[in-house]
Amino acid sequence: MKRILVVLAAGAAALFLASCKHSPPANVAAEVNGHAITLAELDKTYQSNAQQAEGASEDQVMAQKIDLLSSMIIQEIMLQRAEKLGLAAVDADVEAEISKMRAPYTKEEFEKQLSAQHLTLNDLKAKVRSKLTVDKLVNKEITSKITITDGDITSFYNANKASFNPPEPTIHMAQILVTPFPDPNVRNLKNSKAQNEKEAKAKIEGLAAQLRQGVDFAMVAQNYSEDPNSAPNGGDMGFVRESDLDRANPELRKMVVSLPQGGVSPIIPTPEGFRILKVITREPAGQRELNDPRVQQNIRDMLLNSKDQMLRAAYYETARNGAKIENYMARSVLENAGKTK
Repeated sequence: MKRILVVLAAGAAALFLASCKHSPPANVAAEVNGHAITLAELDKTYQSNAQQAEGASEDQVMAQKIDLLSSMIIQEIMLQRAEKLGLAAVDADVEAEISKMRAPYTKEEFEKQLSAQHLTLNDLKAKVRSKLTVDKLVNKEITSKITITDGDITSFYNANKASFNPPEPTIHMAQILVTPFPDPNVRNLKNSKAQNEKEAKAKIEGLAAQLRQGVDFAMVAQNYSEDPNSAPNGGDMGFVRESDLDRANPELRKMVVSLPQGGVSPIIPTPEGFRILKVITREPAGQRELNDPRVQQNIRDMLLNSKDQMLRAAYYETARNGAKIENYMARSVLENAGKTK
């Protein structure tokens, strides 16, 4: 009899807890430690990221929004951590970044860029402030703590010696790509994406003008290039074999081969969009030795990037575990699964 009473009491408690379940506030997609991420904010971010694909089904759009909301939750966790540590970006930093973003464009072109991303100037300032703040947190909590020793470099070289022995001449190249086909995977520092052929042409011409004025190629690539693979690395494509260039496009190979070391190409129209290429160095065939400073720097950069990515993933996961998160949108999708519309 006593066991029956215990079971009944447990059942009653479960019903009581279910009835007290925190119902989602109106128009809120998620909460992070009590801070609301509204459905309006999610929709605006979705539009500005150009994630929507033409002809996408309702389920595909929802899947994209759930993925985007997860990123916004992580961003909010990072912002809250940064603010607690007194790392919030100041107005002067934000204005300086906005000025850099305006530089390649006329006033009218810049306003068109904002309009294409469904943003106002205040929206852009808020995005820039958020990014700069998180960058300061990442630098303090992650980047500043990474150390690559000479022993690490030697160990990597010995384990991968064959990869430093190219069988034919190679060219270390970097690129800036601007495409008229918006890619949701592009993550350049300015979140800058052309939306069509006209915008792509205007943008690449503005970037070419920056390069002619002496702005660092890697900085322009990180800020504006739309190649998701090379943009985060300053446009660095690594070493490319001349034979691969020839197979891809013989005319392109001729242009690259004619460039001097450190030379930058004119704007090159390609099926993917407009490109500007830079020849960083040329390397003959044969074994690269560990005492070559370029080999050491190449290994150091690879190890830094690998460790940075690993630590970021661990930091984000730990931060997420320590936060109180209510993802109302995800919960709603699960609760309504299988229901007819």
